[in-house]
Amino acid sequence: METQEQVAKKLEEVINENCIQMVFSGVRKKGVVSKVKVRPVLVKNQILFQVSRYIGTKVFHENMTQKEMQKEALRLLALEFKQGQILTEQESITILGNKQGNYTILSKQQKNQRKEGSLSHNKKKHYILEEGKYVPFLEELGVMTKEGKIVQSRYDKFKQINRFLEFIEDILPKLPKEKKLTIIDFGCGKSYLTFAIYYYLKELNGYDIHVIGLDLKEDVIENCSKLAKKYHYKDLEFLKGDIASYAGVSQADMVVTLHACDTATDYALYKAVRWGAKVILSVPCCQHEWNKQMKSKELSSIFQYGIVKERVAALLTDAMRAQYLEFCGYRTQLLEFIDMEHTPKNILIRSIYQGESANNTEELRRIETFFDVNPTLKQLLEGEKKN
Repeated sequence: METQEQVAKKLEEVINENCIQMVFSGVRKKGVVSKVKVRPVLVKNQILFQVSRYIGTKVFHENMTQKEMQKEALRLLALEFKQGQILTEQESITILGNKQGNYTILSKQQKNQRKEGSLSHNKKKHYILEEGKYVPFLEELGVMTKEGKIVQSRYDKFKQINRFLEFIEDILPKLPKEKKLTIIDFGCGKSYLTFAIYYYLKELNGYDIHVIGLDLKEDVIENCSKLAKKYHYKDLEFLKGDIASYAGVSQADMVVTLHACDTATDYALYKAVRWGAKVILSVPCCQHEWNKQMKSKELSSIFQYGIVKERVAALLTDAMRAQYLEFCGYRTQLLEFIDMEHTPKNILIRSIYQGESANNTEELRRIETFFDVNPTLKQLLEGEKKN
């Protein structure tokens, strides 16, 4: 057990420019503030600590200096909260306190966690498509002005586009430059990401590509085709078509699907596997299939709550999709696409073909049996369902 003096010394050591975040939780007695979060910010070249106090459904912010934050952290642990979690570039610390004023400090070393520029409060984040640098199609789509400024109401869309390009940037080594690549975007909609993919790979990185955007809405396809022609994107085309029945190519190098509803995502993943796609990037939407089928005596008391069953079903749907792709030879990750505060539909399935099938058949069957489900992607891959 450590004393308050030892805790104060530890706080002085870790609350500095290397601190990434702090969270104080576990209220000692019910009061106004339920939780406190802290992160360092850079304001006019000075490191401050932004303190966020959660009171009901509202959050109140204030900035403190390093010394002020060290004193406030000690006060929070002594009077308001039972636990403090502090993450630094090299260390993860948990401080636990009891009513007698004794503390336990748990520490774990870790690799450098901070990304360059993450302290900046006023400084703009570096994006792949930069603020201030004019991108013609972004103006046409209402995201940017002619001066290169981001339209404030479209800033979330701008961040979403760049976040998606970061995922593509990570897999560039998997895309060969010695041949022309075929990239298909299923359910492209207004095609913010389709244009971004083309611009990033073709214009900024010099890849020889043929990009196909596919959607069911004729007016959307017509408008996107006009835009591609206007900017002389000759290897970018838009077609009206359905994911399940599309047969315009026999091979694809990358398949993208953003918010294809329910089992449309499964058909897109199946097509990608059949075409031998090296890269699959999919953000699923409206996962109803498991929710309709899923039954479990062991979990019946939990599944009586519709919202719980719906969210569990959505997570299981995407987790199993990832596992089916692993079985097909893909190294698959489930990643956060955009912050949960913007949309709950924020999981991205990123799969890279490795050629080595995962030995997970028995586990998949156990899960299917336990929840009494027969997913569409499984049926398609096994040839049980005609596409």
